[in-house]
Amino acid sequence: MIVQFESIFFRQAHSRSLNSFFAAVYTSHKRPLTTMANSVEGVKGLLIDISGVLKNGDIVIDGSVEAIKKLRQANFPFRLVTNETLKPRKTILETLAMMSYDFTANELFSPVPCCVDVLKKENLRPHLLVHPRMVPEFDGVDTKDPNCVVVADAYDHFTFENLNNCFRKLLDMDKPILISLGIGKYYMDDDGLALDVGGFTKCLEYATGVAPRIIGKPSSEYFMMAASDMKLNPNEVMMVGDDVLHDVGGAQAAGMKGALVRTGKYKKSDENHPTVKPDIVVDNLAQVVGYLLNP
Repeated sequence: MIVQFESIFFRQAHSRSLNSFFAAVYTSHKRPLTTMANSVEGVKGLLIDISGVLKNGDIVIDGSVEAIKKLRQANFPFRLVTNETLKPRKTILETLAMMSYDFTANELFSPVPCCVDVLKKENLRPHLLVHPRMVPEFDGVDTKDPNCVVVADAYDHFTFENLNNCFRKLLDMDKPILISLGIGKYYMDDDGLALDVGGFTKCLEYATGVAPRIIGKPSSEYFMMAASDMKLNPNEVMMVGDDVLHDVGGAQAAGMKGALVRTGKYKKSDENHPTVKPDIVVDNLAQVVGYLLNP
C-alpha cells in the first residue's frame, strides 16, 4: 500500500476555532435524507469505523460479522478507517480475529503509522503523550530535544502531570507544534462511554494558543487516502460510523456520503445534528450492506 502520508493531516487555520471550522465546512455539505435506494446510489466502496460499528468494547455488534462476509463474497471494496490509538495495528487485527472477523493489514487505516511517517519526513522530534503500550510503535523516531508534542488516546495516563509536561514543552518551543491523533470527544468503551483525545488536545490548545494538526478522522486527506487505496473517487465512497461529526461530517466534507449507525455512541439527537445531515441513518452495518447488495 503506497500512500503519501505527509498529506494525511490538515492544518487548522489559526484565525478560527476547530468548532467554527467544522460548522463552516459541514454546513456547506448539508444533504436531505432521501429514500434508502437513493442514499446508496453510486456507492462502490465503504469506509467502516471499528468502535461502535463492528464492536462495542469487546462485544461484537449484531450482524456485523456476517455483513463483512457478504461484502467479501460480493467483491465489494471496503477499508477500516479508525482513530484507534490505544492498540497497535497488529493487536487491533488480532482482537478482531478473536471476534470472528477476518481482515488483512492493508485493509486497516490507523493514525499512528501515518504519524510516524510524518515525524520522520519532517524531522520532527516528539514529546509523546500516548499510552505506554504504544511507545514501541514510535521506534526509530528521534525523541531527544522535542520540537513538537504528539497526543493520542492515553486513557488513564491523561494525568495532570503528563498534561502539564506537554503544556510546558509547548511553551518552551520557539515554534510549537501540537499534533493530535484524532480529535474525537468520546467513544464507547467496554464499560460505557469514555473521554477521547479531543478534550485533552483542546485543553492544551486553550492553555497554549497552539492550534493542533490532526492526523486521522476528520481530516479530509485521511478519508481520501483510504478511498484512493480502493481506486475510487470520493463520490463513489460511503463512510459508515457512529460519530455524526467526525465520521459522517468528516466524510461529507471530503466529498463522500456518510451513513450514521444506531450503534456504539449514537444518540437519537444525532439524527437532527445542527450542522451535519447524514445521507442515511441505519440500525447497523448489516442494514447498509443489505441496501447496497440488494437495492
